[in-house]
Amino acid sequence: MLIAIPLLMIPVILYNIVVLTGMVGGAGAVAADGSLRDVLFTIPMASGAGWSIGVGDLILFLSLILLFFELLKSTSSQKVAIVNHALSMILFVICLVEFLLIKGFATSTFFLIVTMVMLDVLAGFIVTIISARKDLDFASGG
Repeated sequence: MLIAIPLLMIPVILYNIVVLTGMVGGAGAVAADGSLRDVLFTIPMASGAGWSIGVGDLILFLSLILLFFELLKSTSSQKVAIVNHALSMILFVICLVEFLLIKGFATSTFFLIVTMVMLDVLAGFIVTIISARKDLDFASGG
């Protein structure tokens, strides 16, 4: 039953933790956004420039990896996939509400996470519809 839980819930929870703990104590949305941009480490590049990586960047990287696995999960035709699609839709609605109504969530980082969750929802429903159509065509003999 754990396969029904959307993997993209992990970066959404991480983002919530980073932003909401950054906003504690009245520091506000600016401090929360700053905590996402704080440089964790810098990787020297061959060009001589330094590639600075922050918490928001790592959350986005994790989101992209998990989106790949979510897309793989959406191709399964198990009954648990329907539950996964429904939970992904609920997660998308929660993310959209956070993005629109909470100041610390109106960032480009969270917008990209919301977009990934939306793509997961769309991919899940599209794959389910296409596979159902193929099953229906096969059953009708056409």
